[in-house]
Amino acid sequence: MSDNATKPVKYPTIHMQAGRQRRVLHGHPWVYSNEVQMDATAKAVPAGSPVRLVDAGGTPLGIFTFNPHTLIAARLLSTDPATVVDHEFITARLRRAVALRDRLFDRPFYRVVHAEADGLPGLIVDRFGDVVTVQANSVFMDRRTDAILAAIDEVLAPRAVILRNDGTQRALEGLSEETALAKGEIDGPIRLEENGVTFFANPLDGQKTGWFYDQRDNRAFIAALATGGRAIDFYSYNGGFGVQCAVAGATSVVAVDRSALALENATRAAEANGVADRFEARRADAFQEMERLNAAGETFQVVVADPPAFVKAKKDLAVGCRAYRKMARLAAKITAPGGFLLCGSCSHNVDPPTFAEQVARGLTDAGRTGRILRSAGAGPDHPVHPNLPESAYLKAIVLQLD
Repeated sequence: MSDNATKPVKYPTIHMQAGRQRRVLHGHPWVYSNEVQMDATAKAVPAGSPVRLVDAGGTPLGIFTFNPHTLIAARLLSTDPATVVDHEFITARLRRAVALRDRLFDRPFYRVVHAEADGLPGLIVDRFGDVVTVQANSVFMDRRTDAILAAIDEVLAPRAVILRNDGTQRALEGLSEETALAKGEIDGPIRLEENGVTFFANPLDGQKTGWFYDQRDNRAFIAALATGGRAIDFYSYNGGFGVQCAVAGATSVVAVDRSALALENATRAAEANGVADRFEARRADAFQEMERLNAAGETFQVVVADPPAFVKAKKDLAVGCRAYRKMARLAAKITAPGGFLLCGSCSHNVDPPTFAEQVARGLTDAGRTGRILRSAGAGPDHPVHPNLPESAYLKAIVLQLD
């Protein structure tokens, strides 16, 4: 079945090189530039165009987005070669994504669209009640901003929509970075909910789209372990881990971050949830604060270390892995005996075994032993394409230390 009614639309035809179609036939949604017959015809196709991809013999493989100037030349839209990529196509995919989230969550605070896994490659949409953020990380999606906004209006009818087109992936597609208010008005931080706790975010000028829904389940897990003890949340951002620990019954919580704006949101969240008397926002560098606390002999029942990506490109892998090892060592030193440590990584270039190895080495460096209680990725509103395991970027390891 086609994604929509068949219409007489003729897309440019792109041929794969002989024998290079195996991954696509096995379900992989990407085609690399060295797998395509990048002849004059292919090079002349405007970046961001839908194309009809065929193997070397002319057998149709589906409808793909195409960019002749990037390493990932083609991204799958549909295996049905009769698919028409129009407003109805985008709207149908968006409705399907929303239906899944509404089955998963009872409140409208979640990631609506997670790129390839939701059949809209290169597109990220987050929902904060009646405010929506959109990030187009491919030329194809960037050139369909109007169609995407129309679909969002039709399906979600938000009062405000923010374009957060400032992700580093856009540069790989030859796109400029920008943030803009596409609809409505935003006056200060917006309110959101997670695990029954109220938070505040700045989707216009905060990190990424303003909030990291991906850690939702990991926050709930570690917060339940904080009851009756001290907790500290490094790289706290808007207080996601720390405030939930306080609400769960931690006797005291310290949120550490270098951003004054993020800490203001964290403090506001603590006040909104009635735990301000047990919450402290501390502006500091995480590593320096860990070292200071260790020197002072302070320990905590729960320590959370969930930093921004230490490895933003493959060339940074060695340096980034050393940073994760150091983070685990310093965090372990201030985790009380019998206490709990969460180490996180959002670096997609660091696979789960490599991250686990760095955490284990950090524990050994700290002279600590323990056991892994949980090794998890992102929440279900950040689904992973089954044939694109590298999109499982988030790692969170929870340990109890002796």
